[in-house]
Amino acid sequence: MAGLPAFLLYFVVGAALIACFAVVYQRLTAHDEIALIRAGNVSAVIAFGGNVLGFSIPLEKAIEQAASIPDLVLWAVAAMLIQLAAYGFVRWLVPDLSRRIEDNHVAAAALLAVVALICGTLAGASMTE
Repeated sequence: MAGLPAFLLYFVVGAALIACFAVVYQRLTAHDEIALIRAGNVSAVIAFGGNVLGFSIPLEKAIEQAASIPDLVLWAVAAMLIQLAAYGFVRWLVPDLSRRIEDNHVAAAALLAVVALICGTLAGASMTE
């Protein structure tokens, strides 16, 4: 149980970083994910969930290898920037992405989720000590 304080610290900081990413991502998009999800929009769940998972993958690697909390936060910011760039890339590919998600077009949401997961996996694998 000696490692419990460190576990709790990294867990809480990790959860806060995920919440921070979710807020930043929601502010960046032109649609309101939470309202759409509450209304039963499956596309919003796919897109939002894929992006949060895409951020969580490199965050896991950052927690695993971080030497300190500031180190973890720096890696998390890098992962966040990659995810936001991935969103921008998909928005460039599908200019009416937000409208499609609002209209519950699953294909557009799935593309966004897949790109977010690919970028998250690649970012996590690229993190070295």
